[in-house]
Amino acid sequence: MFLTDNSSILLYKITPNMKINFPLTLGILGGGQLAKMMSIEAYRLGMNVAIIENGENTPAGDMTKLDFPNGWNDKAELDRFIAISDVITLENEFINPDILRYVEQFKPVFPSASTLELIQDKFVQKTTFADAGLPVAKYRNIQSKQDLFQFGEEFGYPFVAKSRKMGYDGYGNYTLTSIDDIDIAWEKFQSNQERSSIYAEEFIRFDKELAIMIARNQSGEVAIYPVVETIQRNHICNEVKAPADIPEYISDEIKNIAKICVETINGVGIFGIEFFLRNNSVIINEIAPRPHNTGHYTIEACLTSQFENAIRAVANFPLGSTEMILPGAAMINLLGERDGVGAPANIDKVLSIPNAFLHLYNKKESRKGRKMGHITVIDSTPEKAYHIAMQAKDVFDW
Repeated sequence: MFLTDNSSILLYKITPNMKINFPLTLGILGGGQLAKMMSIEAYRLGMNVAIIENGENTPAGDMTKLDFPNGWNDKAELDRFIAISDVITLENEFINPDILRYVEQFKPVFPSASTLELIQDKFVQKTTFADAGLPVAKYRNIQSKQDLFQFGEEFGYPFVAKSRKMGYDGYGNYTLTSIDDIDIAWEKFQSNQERSSIYAEEFIRFDKELAIMIARNQSGEVAIYPVVETIQRNHICNEVKAPADIPEYISDEIKNIAKICVETINGVGIFGIEFFLRNNSVIINEIAPRPHNTGHYTIEACLTSQFENAIRAVANFPLGSTEMILPGAAMINLLGERDGVGAPANIDKVLSIPNAFLHLYNKKESRKGRKMGHITVIDSTPEKAYHIAMQAKDVFDW
């Protein structure tokens, strides 16, 4: 790791609390659809965008001349990216915090390395929130098959084994329904080096899955979006209804927990937090230190999107209003239905539906279950928006 050799970088240093003036270049670590949608908002605000990613022809990299496709593990490439950027943020939480510490020597990075270290490892994340007195599921670190057996004995079946790092969209999860699954689960994780460190968590028989987006800038100002209901299939978010149909006191509780979460990790940026609702009790599932799939609806549905507030937060600008424009919204993910070229057969039928907004991510290859785009609908109620969104999804054809 190149953590001390910085002789090749000739640039000025910005302290984290220094106000950054326009024009500025926003550097994004990652070039996927989240970086693409963040870039769109940055360009609207008159910024330049630099993208660094391990590969060419990424959704966000295609949008800028400041594309660094050799990735952050190439020191020379990373140094060039640092030099051109004024403030840097993340598209995903999988980057090594040591890389962020290197970048922090020269330019401000939000979320910071210290924040990422508290949540990148899901076991550490659970412990961080549990130690703060926040509601989490019962969990244990797992170092052997015997540990899995003991967890099942203590808490019963089913329960979930999860990778501590590199888990997303169902990758890195395995539900054990009986003692017979222990060998299968253990071998599944041990065969994948990057997901071999695991922990176990009780299986939550939830009434609803909920989520919230929260932005926090360097000054500590917080902007909280409405609580939404999410519908997951195969551990992938398929649909979002905004706002969630829950009592106001539960919504208020979730917003309060979200605020404590980001303050506990000294988070700066935008954060997506997922919850389980069981018998009117709220349990934290996990937090993501970046724009989140459950917040895509905010592009059309809220006065300030999650992507704009992500930029405002890391640049330490005042945060924008999270108020919804209409009382209801729904977001439907467009998932790959086959392996092949990442282009839809047609889009005209979707574009002909009033109140439906189509977003395609310009991914070059489709895989079954891969997030290729989404549709948002805004209307007078979440139910009306959801009905129209499902109609739009049904006529869409990859």
